[in-house]
Amino acid sequence: MTAFAIPVSAQVAEVKEKPPMYTYVSNWVIPRPRWADMEKADTTNDKVFEKALASGMLIGYGRDSTLVHQADDGAHDTWWSSMSMAGLLNTLDEIYKSGSAATPILSSATKHWDSVYVSRFYNWQSGPCHGGYTHGSSYKLKADARDDAVESLSKNLIVPLLEKLVADGTLHEYEVDVQAIHTDLPGTFWIIYIPTKAEGIDKVNAALVEAMKANPLGGPAFSSMIDFTPHRDSPARTEATYK
Repeated sequence: MTAFAIPVSAQVAEVKEKPPMYTYVSNWVIPRPRWADMEKADTTNDKVFEKALASGMLIGYGRDSTLVHQADDGAHDTWWSSMSMAGLLNTLDEIYKSGSAATPILSSATKHWDSVYVSRFYNWQSGPCHGGYTHGSSYKLKADARDDAVESLSKNLIVPLLEKLVADGTLHEYEVDVQAIHTDLPGTFWIIYIPTKAEGIDKVNAALVEAMKANPLGGPAFSSMIDFTPHRDSPARTEATYK
C-alpha cells in the first residue's frame, strides 16, 4: 500500500478531536544473533507497565518486532501510552529505577533512539492483543499544505474508515500521530493501526478500495496535501494491552 487515501461519503458522523494521547517509543538495533534474547527480555518491564495501567497512569503498552527489515534500522521497540506527558515520564522513571534499561541485551544494541508522539484521533479495544500486526505509515505534508491539514485529513478521510474497522473487530487500535517532542522532519505525521490478525491487513486494504470506489475524490484530496517522496510503511508483529 503506497498511499493511505481514504475517501468516504459525506454522510458520516462528525469526527471530533479527543484529549491528547501521548506515546513513548523506544527503538533498538540489536545484533541479529541476539534477537531471540531480545524477544525473551521484552517482557522485563511488564510489571512496571501493569502497575501503571492499573493506577491509570498508562492507558496502553506493548512491543513490536519488525517484519520487513531495513539496513541499520530498528528491529525491536517498546512503547507505552498515557493521557499525559507526566504519565509517560513517570513510567520511564520507574523503568530506570528497576534497572531494566541497562540489561546486557540492551547494552548490546548498536543503535538506540526514542520518540514521543501525541494523537488527538485514536480509538482502541480494551484488553490484550497477542500476536497482532501493527501497520505504520509515515507521511510528509507539502510545504503549502494548510495549517490544519492533519486535522482535516483525520476528520474527513482517516478516522471514519478506521472507526468502522475497530467497531467490527478488525482493528484492536488506531491512532494518527504527530511528534510531541520534535526529533524528525517538521510536517510529518503517522497513521498507525493494529489488526488483531494478519487477515486484518487485507481487510483494511479491501476497505480502502471500496471507499475509493464510493468517493473517488478522496484520494486526490489526500494527495494534494502530501509529499510522497519520504513516505514509508513499516509492518511489525505486536504484543499490546489497552486499558
